[in-house]
Amino acid sequence: MIGDISRAEHIYVACGHTDMRKSIDGLAACVQQSFHLNPFSNTLFLFCGRRRDRIKALFWEGDGFVLLYKRLEKGSFQWPKSEDDVRNITQQQLRWLMEGLSIDQPKAHKKVNEIQII
Repeated sequence: MIGDISRAEHIYVACGHTDMRKSIDGLAACVQQSFHLNPFSNTLFLFCGRRRDRIKALFWEGDGFVLLYKRLEKGSFQWPKSEDDVRNITQQQLRWLMEGLSIDQPKAHKKVNEIQII
């Protein structure tokens, strides 16, 4: 299915802003050269413009890239601002980001991997 990003094993956010004139090849090169990651992996890569009202998502489907583009009519995304950085986020953090929230929610419950029973 075209653009089934729910299959992505990892989600990376390119912090700071990205030149939104870049196409698939430019974004894939950015993933390889700037972040030293493999754009052909089962990973969703997210990029945001300077005004933070547009994002592009790059995803490899095994036989080609899918490029998704979203432009907000009002408001902006709460995008991480640390330049030249890439950050691995969860599906929940992606939902927060797409809903206009920060990916860092201080009051959210943290996932617990192991519990010791006394």
